[in-house]
Amino acid sequence: QVNLVESGGGLVQPGGSLTLSCTASEILLEDYAIGWFRQGPGKEREGISCISDSNGNGRTDYAHSVKGRFTISRDNAKNTVALQMNSLKPEDTAVYFCNAGARYPGAYWGQGTQVTVSS
Repeated sequence: QVNLVESGGGLVQPGGSLTLSCTASEILLEDYAIGWFRQGPGKEREGISCISDSNGNGRTDYAHSVKGRFTISRDNAKNTVALQMNSLKPEDTAVYFCNAGARYPGAYWGQGTQVTVSS
């Protein structure tokens, strides 16, 4: 059983920043492709960012809606993957999920962390 744990969500004003973190105790995240997904109110879950495993040279990709504002990165020493979110907008309000697998999207999911962007 692989448990991914997200943290770092919360309430932030428009234009603000948050950093989400994903970690796991059963696997080394560097061996897996990691993705961040989100599901806003009344919306389907969408993939917003991913990073390749250690064999993929850390290649990253972003959805158009977050490109230039969000950055995905690894800290292998801490076994975490972070999602730095800047210039947040109300439409970024969603539950954010971490995903891991041999390929993107993978089989493992976290429980999600709520991000609310509101004044």
